[in-house]
Amino acid sequence: MIIKNIRTTAFYAGAIALCVPPLFVFIWMIMTGLKDGLQTIAYPPKFIFKPTLENFQSVFQQYNFFGFLVNSLIIAGMATAISLVLGLPAAYSIAKYRQGKIGIIILIARMTPFVSYLLPWYIIFRYLNLIDTYTALTITHLIITLPMVIWLMVSFFESIPQELEDAAMIDGCSRLQSFLIIVLPLVRNGIATSAIMSFIFSWNQFLFSLVLSGPKTKTVPVAVYNFISYGKIDWAGIGAAATLIVLPVSIFAFFVRKTIVQGLTMGAMKD
Repeated sequence: MIIKNIRTTAFYAGAIALCVPPLFVFIWMIMTGLKDGLQTIAYPPKFIFKPTLENFQSVFQQYNFFGFLVNSLIIAGMATAISLVLGLPAAYSIAKYRQGKIGIIILIARMTPFVSYLLPWYIIFRYLNLIDTYTALTITHLIITLPMVIWLMVSFFESIPQELEDAAMIDGCSRLQSFLIIVLPLVRNGIATSAIMSFIFSWNQFLFSLVLSGPKTKTVPVAVYNFISYGKIDWAGIGAAATLIVLPVSIFAFFVRKTIVQGLTMGAMKD
């Protein structure tokens, strides 16, 4: 009994130790967005202050932040949709036909530092006149989202009994019909998890958007640079902008957390 209590206490202590630092940063970011310019640079920092929404109003009124949100939504949505269309058949093929070498190549492509892709992408898109377009940014975001979909879905497809597909094909289904009618409904939790994770990672992508976007396609992570000038850093504006970037995804992730957990744990279980 004593050992069990010690383990329980150690578990919760470790969980608190892991959660406190990111939670503190998140709360500090929100507090910064609610302070005025003088309060953000006050020393020692003020934890009790009169909050203001002027920074959030300024973000939308002066910097067209709503347009940046729309750009991020379009790019993340397109990258996620294309990744599902291409990644689901790829993951199914790797799982059913044991194409481990292809899977390793895809994993290596995902683990390669993103900065190594920048120069080739920039030269290609510059030559094709695709800089500052949704097409260029969506293609680059596929480097992030497509391998994620494939590797998350492989374990789901491996868990589907082969007998179900064999029975479907005996009844007259083709391999494609079996995949669409039988297999995909059985892995819907995995599809939802892959879509959610891909969208979140694409939404937060900074490096590709920094180099390949422009006035028409600037995304919210890059838009934070609007608050940094040669002689001044608007910390209150950065805090407000960062809150607007993180808060929608955080709220979304909170409401779908059960789907994410169920999807990840079910994908790890095999018969």
